[in-house]
Amino acid sequence: MEEKKRHVGITDTTLRDAHQSLWATRMRLTDILPIAERIDDVGYHSVEVWGGATFDVCMRFLHEDPWDRLYRIREKFKRTKLQMLLRGQNLVGYRNYPDDVLEEFIKRAIAGGIDIIRVFDALNDTRNMEKSIEIIKREGAHAQGTLSYTISPVHNVEHFVGVARTLVDMGADSICIKDMSGILAPYVAYELVSKLKEAVKVPIQLHSHASTGMASNSYIKGIEAGADVIDCAAAPLSLYTSQPAVETMVACLRDTQYELGLNFEAIRDVSEYFEVVAQNRKLMGQEQPLIDITVISHQIPGGMATNLIAQLEQQNALDRLEEVLEEIPIVRRDMGYPPLVTPTSQLVGTQAVFNVLLGERYKIIPREVENYVKGYYGRPPGPISEELKRRALKGGEPITVRPADVLEPEMPKAKRELDPSLVEKEEDYISYAIFPDIALKFFEWRKNPVIDDEEAPIKQMERRERKYLEERSMGEVVEDIITRVTQEIANIFQNMSITISMGEGATREVAAAPAGISTAPRRETTATAVEDMKLIQVRSPLVGTFYRTPSPGAPPYVEEGDEVEEGQTLCIVEVMKLFNEIPSPVSGKIKRILVEHAEGVEYDQVLMEIEPRGV
Repeated sequence: MEEKKRHVGITDTTLRDAHQSLWATRMRLTDILPIAERIDDVGYHSVEVWGGATFDVCMRFLHEDPWDRLYRIREKFKRTKLQMLLRGQNLVGYRNYPDDVLEEFIKRAIAGGIDIIRVFDALNDTRNMEKSIEIIKREGAHAQGTLSYTISPVHNVEHFVGVARTLVDMGADSICIKDMSGILAPYVAYELVSKLKEAVKVPIQLHSHASTGMASNSYIKGIEAGADVIDCAAAPLSLYTSQPAVETMVACLRDTQYELGLNFEAIRDVSEYFEVVAQNRKLMGQEQPLIDITVISHQIPGGMATNLIAQLEQQNALDRLEEVLEEIPIVRRDMGYPPLVTPTSQLVGTQAVFNVLLGERYKIIPREVENYVKGYYGRPPGPISEELKRRALKGGEPITVRPADVLEPEMPKAKRELDPSLVEKEEDYISYAIFPDIALKFFEWRKNPVIDDEEAPIKQMERRERKYLEERSMGEVVEDIITRVTQEIANIFQNMSITISMGEGATREVAAAPAGISTAPRRETTATAVEDMKLIQVRSPLVGTFYRTPSPGAPPYVEEGDEVEEGQTLCIVEVMKLFNEIPSPVSGKIKRILVEHAEGVEYDQVLMEIEPRGV
């Protein structure tokens, strides 16, 4: 008797998660459109094309409108369902957004052509997924509830089955096991899928990364246990920190009871196309090991891995990667064992980078990590360490309600703030509500495109110099130059006084810095005392982006001439998509602000100068 065939679907991740994992999300729309119709020919269960990091990277780095990307892709796919990744109440951002923003985003995404929305929460807090599932169902799309898989003392099969039951009760049409780090072992996959098939009567999908080399085997065992769909990528964008190759799974399941029903010639054409794209654009980046078994320890997901390397390179600290990898499990434990997936992967990873580079654990805590400890991201899986709570809460108490319940509506604010001359469509207000600074810069560029992006840093420098000259008389400029130059000379010599000839018989005496006081950059502080005019220099702790205001439309934290108190927030430096509030090291008066709003800053760059009170 011939064995009955069982269909297994494949979701292709090439156009979203694969390039997010391998190419730091740098695939352009011009890379996608020429091959989209051939991908449509393959016969996939669905194609993941949107969501995750693609939304902000489109605007931030590629100068593309993410909504336009969705609409253009939808035009090309006539048969295949389009899928996106939604971070629950975080949408495609890195914090919880109020329900009005959530609703508008989901409605527009579905109207724009998304058929399946995979909803996850970084903490597996079902309260953060409930509203999304409700809206998706109401708008007529497929709501896929997600289990963010991880290994920790507080996570086991029973935990994940309980989360799945809750999601199905909320209306989820299917369940995805999201193994973002590739740590789901084959026999655990078999057990977990088996228990899920017993507990819930909806399709089960497996999503895994190839980081540890286990993913293909875990897919096979998951399929044997009853998994209905698996996630794969075209061969040139597979393996490493991406998903297993479509070609591999086709070969593994050929002549078995499991039927894929795919057009292999179309698969081959797609892979050959992306081989050319990768070679022409040099998108593969630095060489990576095919298998990294240390992922079992640090559990870093694919997208986080490439971005972590890129950020350490930006900080000129790639040589300290091993230290950061060792620090990540410690920070994760202190934060209550959150699964490492956006945004918690950014929170844990960035905090680990800060701890290593600053030489002290939790010396600087990004605002988002503070909010995590305060409960604004949801309920941590395990207890947070007392030391981290003490530093982050500063005597306060965390919230216990659904985080979105404490948020005010933000769509009316976005429509008030955004300059109407920059708006081309209603979706622009949603983009602005989610990423105000990034969207604003993109809208301004869209209105007046810069032909050569490499000129941007030069233009920023020219603007700073022009502003400096416009605000000061020539005498003040000369005085400032003389003061700085003579001080630098004097600081070379400890405990000495230097007399400088100024011409026409004039002289100036400059005292050197006292012995024991170094004017060299120091990684362990964000402020350095200098003798020049007895000012305190506030310096950037890391490479990032400088912001003068807490949000677009809000007044700056401080202006020149303002009196400030020690510990008062002066500005924000965004590092690795997290916002770090820079406090005043002393009480005094803001003498000068040296950086433009939304300007990139280097490590140890002087942001502003303060005249201490009483000097």
